[in-house]
Amino acid sequence: MKLKSLFVFLATSSLISSVSAVESMKPGLWEHSFTIKSQSGQVEKGLADMKKSMAKMPPEQRKMMEEMMAKQGMGVSDKGTSVKVCISKEQAEKLDIPQSQDSNCKQEILSRTSKNIKMKFTCTGNPSSTGEGEFTLINPGAYVGKAVVNTDSNGKKDRLDMDQKGKWLAADCGAIQPIKTQK
Repeated sequence: MKLKSLFVFLATSSLISSVSAVESMKPGLWEHSFTIKSQSGQVEKGLADMKKSMAKMPPEQRKMMEEMMAKQGMGVSDKGTSVKVCISKEQAEKLDIPQSQDSNCKQEILSRTSKNIKMKFTCTGNPSSTGEGEFTLINPGAYVGKAVVNTDSNGKKDRLDMDQKGKWLAADCGAIQPIKTQK
């Protein structure tokens, strides 16, 4: 699974899970921050290589790359990775929250309370991945979570452990458009 696709799926899956656990949430721009540790070290190596490549770019080119990533809601720093996602008012009201634009990914809720959700997911494709997560809503504008993803990295089985937190940023999503809900 490509890094960006993985980040977007994991971030929006966590938001879905945490948001579905409560009757009210804030629509608008959300930021999902997470750190990932892989057994193989391949994810960390990929992120480190990307940071090194960007550091070697001429300032104008690096700025252009950072702006391009920001327009897609992505950010990478020494503290981890973040993805910004827009949740429309209609999605928030109906709790019709999008998962991923990847139709190969399916999610199943294992248990739910008013503040906590346990879920599992399966993504078919190349490579395929499966995982489980638990997310706890702190309030309508914040959550924390953990997830484990089993996938392939360069043709070898790999396990990713992810810690994450999400926070509502603003009612206005700016240039970031809501992800369409899969039917």
